[in-house]
Amino acid sequence: MANTTTLEAGIRQESGKGAARTLRREGKIPAVIYGRGRDSEALVLDAAVLSKLISQITSSTPVEVTVAGREPVRALIREVQRNPIRPEDILHIDLYEIHAGETIQLSVPLHLEGIPDGVRNFGGVLDQSMRELEIKVLPRHIPERVEVDVTDLGIGQAIYVGDLDVPNAEILVDPSVAVCSVIAPRAVEEETPAETLEEEAAEPEVIGKAKDEDEVDGGGDTDESS
Repeated sequence: MANTTTLEAGIRQESGKGAARTLRREGKIPAVIYGRGRDSEALVLDAAVLSKLISQITSSTPVEVTVAGREPVRALIREVQRNPIRPEDILHIDLYEIHAGETIQLSVPLHLEGIPDGVRNFGGVLDQSMRELEIKVLPRHIPERVEVDVTDLGIGQAIYVGDLDVPNAEILVDPSVAVCSVIAPRAVEEETPAETLEEEAAEPEVIGKAKDEDEVDGGGDTDESS
């Protein structure tokens, strides 16, 4: 199960773009928390604490959120809005409250373990085409990540979603979708027609037929008589 971390939040009194800009200038981040069976609530978070927290967790990590000193609630980070020019600057965050008996849908990271046989012994390249897996699961069974053993993969072989096993969870992705594969190393590229043309162009060009020695020496018959 994923680890749980904590986050303290205050109640946000004002809304709108102007209020949000003021909060960010003060080192605060506007946020909202919502969930099944509760009204959404506008929050304010400490920007420095939030940035550090997000750098250490994933979207599947439960967060214990304490709002204005009340009993903490467990939530997941659903969305993080960032400044498109400075992505390190967080503009807004959405939190989704979860409950012990409520099945939730979320994405968990996929982590490849080992060095494939096709890479280690035959010079292949490991290509990871999927980095997160969408599942439905109870909060107590949320995995921190899904481990995928790639040690036995040979050249041309792949691991598919249908090969994965996530205990106590329902996988919501088509089983035929590839997670990763080992592709053959690139062969030495053959000489291309363009390269051949460049080589031919570099050779000396013959303008006309070579002259005979008599022509070069002026040895041809000429009639000098008047």
